[in-house]
Amino acid sequence: MKESPAASRKAALPQDVSLDQLIHDQSREILSAVAADFRLTEDLALAMLNRRDLPREALEELNKNGAVVKHRKVRLAIVMHPRTPRHVSIPAIRHLYAFELMQVASFPAVAADVKRVAAETLVGRLKTVSSGERFGLAKQCPGRVAAALLFDAEERTMRAALANSHMTEALLVKALRSDEATEILVVAVSHDQKWARRNDVKTALLGHDKTPFDKIVQFAAELPLRMLKDVLHTAKLSEQVKKYLQSVLERRQKR
Repeated sequence: MKESPAASRKAALPQDVSLDQLIHDQSREILSAVAADFRLTEDLALAMLNRRDLPREALEELNKNGAVVKHRKVRLAIVMHPRTPRHVSIPAIRHLYAFELMQVASFPAVAADVKRVAAETLVGRLKTVSSGERFGLAKQCPGRVAAALLFDAEERTMRAALANSHMTEALLVKALRSDEATEILVVAVSHDQKWARRNDVKTALLGHDKTPFDKIVQFAAELPLRMLKDVLHTAKLSEQVKKYLQSVLERRQKR
């Protein structure tokens, strides 16, 4: 009977050399055989995964090795390895915990498409994540996830997402224009020392019915005339706000 490729690789391992030595070998075949070996421990697997030059074949074998892939640290390291094939890393993402997903989505060496899948998976899980975990995530997660947490029902989580260093003006404006934008978010942004100074944020706030009227007055006075006209022509405004902005526009045009 013909031996399987995996079996032949295992048989090729030198009998007089230990696995902790073989994980440093340069041979693609040896590394793949070590990765498939049932004697491999969690520590040895993690040591292998620290090698940036680990071949794709070895990564595939590690992912199939039940003795080590059952360990969460190993599974996470496989997903985050820059040479892991997509057909291995993408399916493995669904088995990761929330903070592991955040690590994948934030780690510079991870491929952009793998990061995107991790972020999307995390956003889809937010409703099942505990209050404390969401708060922790909001402080350090990638921008795409932070943007989703701007709609969180808990103010502390929303404010943490707003202060997240990965938050961008574009993400915030999109959130403010969403039907999901809450009153606590709109009011918080209206008073935020950083974001309330941005003209695009001001225009988004002028078009929101939850923006405090004193802030409507402030932003209407601060915006350039061109942007004020755009708000009047494109935003869905209440009659009160529309009339007020028209009066401001007429008054400023006469100057």
